[in-house]
Amino acid sequence: MTEEEMEDSGLEIGLFYYVLMWFVICFVWWKWRAGQKLKDMYLVGKYVFITGCDSGFGKRAAKTFDKKGFQVIAACQTQQGAAELKAETSRHLHAVLLDVTNTENIKSVTEYVKKEVGDKGLWGLINNAGIMGVSAPTDWLTIEHYKAPIDVNLIGLINVTIHMLPLVKMAKGRIINVTSVGGVLPICSGGYCPSKYGAEAFTDSLRQDMKPFGVNVSCIEPGLFKTGLSDRDMVMRQKMAVWDTLPQTIQKQYGEKYLKEDAVKKEKLVKLCQNTDLSLVVNCMEHALMSKYPKARYSAGMDAKILWLPLSKMPSFVQDFVLMKNKVQLLDPKAV
Repeated sequence: MTEEEMEDSGLEIGLFYYVLMWFVICFVWWKWRAGQKLKDMYLVGKYVFITGCDSGFGKRAAKTFDKKGFQVIAACQTQQGAAELKAETSRHLHAVLLDVTNTENIKSVTEYVKKEVGDKGLWGLINNAGIMGVSAPTDWLTIEHYKAPIDVNLIGLINVTIHMLPLVKMAKGRIINVTSVGGVLPICSGGYCPSKYGAEAFTDSLRQDMKPFGVNVSCIEPGLFKTGLSDRDMVMRQKMAVWDTLPQTIQKQYGEKYLKEDAVKKEKLVKLCQNTDLSLVVNCMEHALMSKYPKARYSAGMDAKILWLPLSKMPSFVQDFVLMKNKVQLLDPKAV
């Protein structure tokens, strides 16, 4: 190697280490910044409104933030859910009944929250309420099957946000929308993913609109978690009920063994991907509420981090190849 080549090689190595050093510095700074939290004394007594608190993420979040000293207003859909939550939390927690598809109900709850928070405003709005809806091939479904999850997961989320927004702006607070990996990747058929894609878009536009008011807006994208939303028995019962109403032509195309084979595939997916620790999602909510610099997006669950979200960035043909592996081969698509 000539002296000139050795000099060029040295420059290349030096440039590599220079770039690597800056990557390390940026990473350390990013981790430090993410760890900066608001002082507890600043947060104690602030009001947080959470939807979908009967069970799952919402119930865990209500109990967690109640213990941390927040004034939690937990919205439940049922009297039983509200009573159980009250029995497991402090006297400071307020439980209200809320159907996010009922505008009049949302208005009355908003008035209650307005009187409760006074001139403090609402520090946190966590839109967590959601349903799965019927998950089945598109040609099995009616528009009503699509409307159910969209009314709750998207329209309900938007409606609650619009009504609570003045209170959040008053406090220069935080809005946290729980969407799903199904909002960036069509992991199942039916109305669930369209509703979550819509919630993602709404969250992005809301985040931009609220920046001038000092309101931070975050989105949490959980992977597959063991909650009532993903109850496999319920999902299969709904799918079987739809199957029984299908024309014979469609049943012939899919075949009598379709439901059984589909259940086997879904069981394998659950064993591979399902998370059981709900605190992974609640930890994201906590950071979004208590950090000086909340993130625009949070991912929760190892499956979200290493499978679904990376897959969502890949070309369509790659996504189709991977996702089709979880679908059952039809018996006779040409049957009439």
